[in-house]
Amino acid sequence: MPYKIGIISLGCAKNLINSEQMLWLLSEAGHEITADPRGADAVIVNTCGFIDSAKSEAIDNILDMAELKNSGELGKIIVTGCLPQRYRKEIMSELPEIDAAVGVGNFDDIVDVVERVMAGERVELFGSNNIPVEETGRILSTGPAWAYIKIAEGCSNCCAFCAIPAIRGPYRSRPMENIVAEARELAAQGVRELIVIAQDITRYGKDLYGKYSLAELIRELAKIDGIHWIRLHYLYPDVMDDELIDTIAGEPKVVKYLDIPIQHINDTILKRMNRHGDGQLIRELFKKLRERIPGLVIRTSLIAGLPGEGEAEFEELCEFLREAKIERAGVFPFSPEEGTPAAKMPDIPDSETAQRRAELIMELQDGIMDGFYSKLLGKTIEVLCEDYDEDTQTWVGRSWADSPDIDGIVRFCGDCAPGEFAMVEINEISDGELFGTVAGEEE
Repeated sequence: MPYKIGIISLGCAKNLINSEQMLWLLSEAGHEITADPRGADAVIVNTCGFIDSAKSEAIDNILDMAELKNSGELGKIIVTGCLPQRYRKEIMSELPEIDAAVGVGNFDDIVDVVERVMAGERVELFGSNNIPVEETGRILSTGPAWAYIKIAEGCSNCCAFCAIPAIRGPYRSRPMENIVAEARELAAQGVRELIVIAQDITRYGKDLYGKYSLAELIRELAKIDGIHWIRLHYLYPDVMDDELIDTIAGEPKVVKYLDIPIQHINDTILKRMNRHGDGQLIRELFKKLRERIPGLVIRTSLIAGLPGEGEAEFEELCEFLREAKIERAGVFPFSPEEGTPAAKMPDIPDSETAQRRAELIMELQDGIMDGFYSKLLGKTIEVLCEDYDEDTQTWVGRSWADSPDIDGIVRFCGDCAPGEFAMVEINEISDGELFGTVAGEEE
């Protein structure tokens, strides 16, 4: 019997792909997909459970769905992903409104789970988080003209502050031929920008082929007709070798935007966090990348208030940021995650100190960002058009320097359409947004 199913996807892009796969499986099974949980027979809440804020967001969404269920506006609640995987022993008892809890190794069982809960069963399903990556279709929820493509699952880096290896399992690469085949299908659907993702894309292929194979994969993806941009998330600094750098520098389809999470620059803290490589390696790598990839934009992730971070270590990080002028940064106050080595370490700055330091870094980064934007005034840049804003009567798009949902946007006037690329002359900056006109057209 077909049912009306809603889905709420939380967390990272990797989780979004799992949501898209579940949508495809449900659709293939004949179920109706709805964007509104009200009136649905069941809703799937695909959760993140990585840090406290993500866990709170997941629980808030579950409780919101419970209110709809209690009022008779919603049937069943199915919770999938990282939150149930991490708290598999507690989640059903702590949240009795849930009808099913499904771990990260069981996304492909979603059709069976729906059938079981609709038959009145309360389901707990937790398979292995160390199985090969399932090759499953997707219903794209991004775009127009761009999509994520996941090349590996899990992580084996085991950073001391991170729970992802325990939740998602060890690193497992997808076979290259499967990734390329999926990319061709995406291109046939009109996707022009591929955003290559995994917890660590630099280690792609090491487990399957005995060697780091990201550079080879990039070259294969770049051969696909229709793909115009290839964007890379996330590259770890310790295995960015010359072959990879040369491939990024020499392949026109690879946007000169690299997301390289470093977390910190102080050697002692990097070692305590079980990060691979030291501050000198990071400094030398960034210098090499700037020299060999003209116009490069770097994004990174930083944590303030890590165990052992005193004022001297924090100032070293700030000084590095002033020197490196990293254009994009996500900054997070340290959150001691239960079950991780870092949570048990001594010398953890208090939460107020961590928050204050994160805010100071963001203030510093705002100045760096302003400097970067000022250099774009009067320049003509390529922009992927995504939508039209009726309120401002401008097109909205992204440049090579902007990854979706985390970076800035470009507003512009002129002849264009969603999914098309336009050459836009930048003539104004306002509130962190770029404004311009399609080149050759009057404003």
